[in-house]
Amino acid sequence: MSPLSTSALGVRQAAFRFRCITCGNVSDESSQNFRCPQCQDLLEITYPHWKKLGLSAENLKSTWRDRRLSSTPVDQSGVWRFRELLPELTSDEQAITLREGNTPLYELPRCARITGVPRLFAKHQGLNPTGSFKDAGMTVAATFARLAGFRWVACASTGNTSASMAAYAARGGLRSLVLVPEGKVSWSKLSQALDYGAVTCQLRTDFDGCLRLLQELVLRAPVYQLNSINPFRLEGQKTLALELLEQLDWRPPDHIIVPGGNLGNSSAFGKALVEMRDLGLISRLPKLSIIQAAGANALVRTLREAGGKRLIGVQAETRATAVRIGNPASWKKAVHVLEATSGVCEQVTEIEIAQAKAEIGAEGIGCEPASAVTLAGLKKLVKQGFVKPEESVVLVLTGNLLKDPDFTMGFHRGDLFKGTPDEVASAALNALRRPPIVLDATLNAVIRTLEQADKS
Repeated sequence: MSPLSTSALGVRQAAFRFRCITCGNVSDESSQNFRCPQCQDLLEITYPHWKKLGLSAENLKSTWRDRRLSSTPVDQSGVWRFRELLPELTSDEQAITLREGNTPLYELPRCARITGVPRLFAKHQGLNPTGSFKDAGMTVAATFARLAGFRWVACASTGNTSASMAAYAARGGLRSLVLVPEGKVSWSKLSQALDYGAVTCQLRTDFDGCLRLLQELVLRAPVYQLNSINPFRLEGQKTLALELLEQLDWRPPDHIIVPGGNLGNSSAFGKALVEMRDLGLISRLPKLSIIQAAGANALVRTLREAGGKRLIGVQAETRATAVRIGNPASWKKAVHVLEATSGVCEQVTEIEIAQAKAEIGAEGIGCEPASAVTLAGLKKLVKQGFVKPEESVVLVLTGNLLKDPDFTMGFHRGDLFKGTPDEVASAALNALRRPPIVLDATLNAVIRTLEQADKS
């Protein structure tokens, strides 16, 4: 198919441009691998017309607030409600939406006591329609895939992306192709893609191998790529930051902490923060920090060993499958975000992830393992003095607890780390475990269990 164009059917001309993140080349078109024709680096979307429009911060805030009372699908979306800062459509009815966004901001009093940070919050993206933050980006990217005339959309995935893409493709009348690494994806996530009608291929490789194959495929077949290198994805995902700041009455927290996998989410979040500051929606930038699993720490190593100048890939291995990525595509964007916001990148162990997940669960808030890296990372940043007790912190929880119930059951049964180098150390987590108790079906047995639990 022809290159993607800002003048495609249904897209308002001159509403946005594609810009290279490295050489700055600006174009009306993009190839299907979303790479700069000059230097082959990734593209982002920019909005040259914003300056001409003279967007008013107060008018934008008022418009977005008023839309909460609207019953139209596009206004009920927590993404398209902020459409003044998204690629523009000629008609609101063109948006493929499942009422994504509108996710809650929770206080975390128990975790606040554990970390010593009293003003601690969690923005839970796991309460999106398919259970992860991917929906915020997918509604925009799927919409523009359909406007560009594509019949097939595709992604490489560790699970969440495939579930989200398949759902939005089904909703928009598109066909979807999913490439996942065999044996390295939670069945809970994969079941979603199957149920939503995706053609699902389990490849004998890792996520990075799936992504490489996909990038070859889109250059040879009329298939539209919906991984996070697609800049429309990041435009949708940046609305998470808009919604968060709106929930905080446009008063930025001191710190925002996000998990780091393929690094599209942190890139989108940082882009949104800079745009909000430039538009006068916020007065300052919070520090945005990225936490990775120690077994999938490509960005950590890239910053520490190469000064952020070249990617140091790793053979990723972590039970937090959503961040099990060794060669993150958006690493340069993430480096720029850390520099712009004065944030840092840290890594956490498997034991630390499991402990943090259980501690978040004790708040009555469930999340998948990859989300819990944020709390585990916060503990380290407090010990290092980077986060101070008097500062406010928002943790971004990216996925729902039910995305990986096997992890949760393994933890509480006590066999999550059985047969691994962490088995002995994991005994320290016993106090957090709540295994199911098998009893005789008698009243006395249940009463004795209640009494024992009361004493513990």
